[in-house]
Amino acid sequence: MSRNVTVGLDGSSESRAAAEWAAREAKSRGLPLRLVHVWQPVPEPMTQAPVLGTETQQHWSERIPREAAEGVRLRHPGVEVSVEQIPGNPMDKLAEAAQDAELLVLGSRGLSGIGGFLVGSVGMSVIAHTQTPVVLVRAGEQAADEHEADPAGIPSAATAYRPVVLGLDTGHPHDAVIAFAFEEAARRGTALKAVHGWNLPPYYAYALPADLGLNAELGRQEAAALTEVLRPWRQKFPDVEVVEETRMGSPADHVVDASREASLVVVGRRVRRGPLGAHIGPVTHAVLHHATAPVAVVAHD
Repeated sequence: MSRNVTVGLDGSSESRAAAEWAAREAKSRGLPLRLVHVWQPVPEPMTQAPVLGTETQQHWSERIPREAAEGVRLRHPGVEVSVEQIPGNPMDKLAEAAQDAELLVLGSRGLSGIGGFLVGSVGMSVIAHTQTPVVLVRAGEQAADEHEADPAGIPSAATAYRPVVLGLDTGHPHDAVIAFAFEEAARRGTALKAVHGWNLPPYYAYALPADLGLNAELGRQEAAALTEVLRPWRQKFPDVEVVEETRMGSPADHVVDASREASLVVVGRRVRRGPLGAHIGPVTHAVLHHATAPVAVVAHD
């Protein structure tokens, strides 16, 4: 199968927001959009039982992807849209569908009142079991949310994109994650904001009294390390403005803070092949649940 942007569709408001985001991304990448609706088979009598008024389970399952595709084609002319209905477990089938995709996009409910995501078991399982980059889009996400406000302070999709935020661990940088973030920033014609959070080593924290001079020196060392990691990427993407942010404290908290002014947040996930099985690291896990912008999770070795 040719490369594409795949989106998981289940008829919910979050999956519809994901489909819209995926359509915009497909257009910017020059790729077709593939809408995948995974449905779990039920006994034949249940397929004819009403689930919404007089509508049967079978008709409802067929209507969701058809109407979604029609709407996407109208709102995003020029994007090639295909629909695929797959029976089975959504966790397994979406992970399988991602193998043929350049990008998998899933929806996730927003946390009421404070923004962010409520990542369900399907989303977390798919992220943990696929090596394809996965983007989580919260319900209610609009195209204008990715852009700066216009001069009157009104949200607009006609203004410049907000920066792409990259959560970066200078001790273990990974090319796949950094490359994805730079490519997204270049595609959007916007800046890349690299965020690195650091903490005092245990032997400093427990063996020595507070030393502002020492903290400042460690901060300079961390900032220099971030600059060094990004140096070859600045050369590879000379047109991308890079903003470096090194702050003491929780890396997840700093990335979540930066997400409030971002068009996209990019974080990594280590691929585990050992007895512990699939795993999502604590920083990525926290960012997934609390960032207010779409979050891309990029797997790496």
